Parts: sequence; structure tokens; C-alpha cells
Amino acid sequence: MHLDAIKHSLLASYRSDGGINHLDGVNLPSQESVNQLAADCMHLLFPGYFDESALTEDQLPSLVDRLLAQIDRRLLAEVEKCLRFARVESAAAQAREITTTFLAQIPDLRRVIKTDVDAAYAGDPAARSVEEIILAYPCVLVISLQRLAHLLYHLRVPLLPRMLTEYAHERTGCDIHPGAQLGSHFFIDHGTGVVIGETATVGAHVKLYQGVTLGAKSFEVDNEGRPIKGVKRHPDIGDHVTIYAHATILGGDTRVGAHSIIGSNVWLMKSIPDESVAYFKGDNLVVRSRRKNEALVGTTGRPAHEHDWEI
Repeated sequence: MHLDAIKHSLLASYRSDGGINHLDGVNLPSQESVNQLAADCMHLLFPGYFDESALTEDQLPSLVDRLLAQIDRRLLAEVEKCLRFARVESAAAQAREITTTFLAQIPDLRRVIKTDVDAAYAGDPAARSVEEIILAYPCVLVISLQRLAHLLYHLRVPLLPRMLTEYAHERTGCDIHPGAQLGSHFFIDHGTGVVIGETATVGAHVKLYQGVTLGAKSFEVDNEGRPIKGVKRHPDIGDHVTIYAHATILGGDTRVGAHSIIGSNVWLMKSIPDESVAYFKGDNLVVRSRRKNEALVGTTGRPAHEHDWEI
């Protein structure tokens, strides 16, 4: 088919199959610009790590000046686009306020992100240095950008927070929604395939392995069968929890108690108390207490053999 005929066919498609073309509307945020924003923010968070030449302390003030100016200009423009898309009145003024508020929180956010790096170094015997973790571990990028996106999410910026986390998703294979609440000292070992949903909460000193899902059990729908937005759908993970590879924990009313361990490939849709261990014994899911000689009570009302509870 001649290119001219293909062009006319495409133009007809744009008219008849709307919804996936955005014409004569507001200017949407640019993916290329957002990706550059993500890269600039990583440079600001970790100065001297992602530059081609070494950085001295004397050069640091000018670098920070340059990065802050770049981020301020780019973020202001993209936030304003997002607010205009959402038909927010006084979009320019609100974009200025949001951008200033976001930038002011970065110093405090760096202190939390340092705890994530510390957790990675403490939690992986293969790590030889903090430098190796920052340069080569996917958890640093995905957690850091999620924490930045989480700020924008709570400032009610549409589109942009998810675009920032998607940059990390594409790079690492980890998909953490900007709405998820992450505690300090968070470590994702290996990283690929981890999914954390919007309404999940993760406590402090939590360690996840590859393939872990903190997801929704089901969606509430309205009278027309459409998912209801803004309801609690994802689990809560307590402090000092370890979740091993490919475990799946589902549901907004599911809570994993503090100091618990979830074994590989566990499928969990019920809450478990503090200091529990969940694992498979044959085809049965076993949940037992980490405290010696203490059994857990489950759905049948009596403790299982050897102080295990089989679900």
C-alpha cells in the first residue's frame, strides 16, 4: 500500500477510534522530559556517583545550583501541564507552590534514602561497598524515585508521579506505585518482578526478594461494573519483615505482623500475627509462631501438629 493511502487510513482511524489519540487538548507532560527529571533528581540525591568526571567538594555548590535550577524549571513546567490536564484553576500558581514544596523536602528525603542504602549493605553479604550498591543495585533507583514520586502523589499532582515510577520500572523490572507508603531501611534484593500496589504500607526494616507481589485481592465495583477508586486494596507489612522470592500477599485487610518471615512462593490472603513464619509444607500453607513452643490459632480453632497451623 502506498504511504499516502496509509496516511489517509490512519487519519480516518484517529477520527473513528478516538480515546487513544490526544488532539486539540491541553499539552500533556513529556515522557522524555520526565525521564530527564528522574535522572537529574538521582544526580541531586547522589552527587558524584553518576557523572563522567570526578566531583570535588569545592565543585559541589555549583553543581547543586545547576541541578536545582534544572529540576525547578523542568518540574514547574511538567507539573503545570498535569494540573491543566486536571482542569485545576490557577494551575501556574499552584505548580509554583508544589514545585517549591517538593524541592524543600529533598534534604529530609535524602536522610531516609540513606537508610535504604544502609539496609542494602547490611542485608546482602555479596555487597562489597556502598559505592557498588548505589551504582549497581536496582533497589536504589526504584526506591529513591518512588519516594520522590510519593511526595508528588501526596501533593495531588496527576500523571507525573506514575510517570516517574514507570521510569524506574522500565529500568529495573520493579513496579512500586507512588501511592505506596514505604518505611525506612527498605531493601529489595535482586529486584526484578516486585510489584507493590497503591494502598500498600511497608514498615521499617523490611526486606523483599525478587518476584514479591503486594497486590489486591479483588476490586470493589460500582453499579456499572467499574472499579471504585481510592479504596484500600493492598496489604500492610509490619516492621522487620522478610518476604522471600515470589511470595504473593493480597488484600486491603491483610496484615503481616512485625518480625515475621514469609517463605518463597507463599500465597497469603489472611492476616498473620507478629513474629510468625509462613511457608508451605507439602500442599498446605503453614503459619507458625517464631516464639519457641507457641502455636498459632487458625480457622479450625485448634493448633496443628508440632505447633504449626496448616491452612
